[in-house]
Amino acid sequence: MNLILFLIIGCIAGWLAGLIMKGRGFGILVNLIVGVIGAFLGGFLLGWLGITTYGLIGTLIAAVLGAIILLFIVGLIKK
Repeated sequence: MNLILFLIIGCIAGWLAGLIMKGRGFGILVNLIVGVIGAFLGGFLLGWLGITTYGLIGTLIAAVLGAIILLFIVGLIKK
């Protein structure tokens, strides 16, 4: 059940990151995949910085931050 919730949060995070990073998105499907990978990245980076997120909203914020960072990096590589 946690895996399904994590995938749903990742998809929402990818969609939100695509909206936030206007012009940096790669379409809805790729943004959803980036959101799932970004959720891992955001959780890792915030944990590395010593920031702990709690609950659904905290997890979503961490996932969106990770997805934004990942979209930015992928955008730089794509150029």
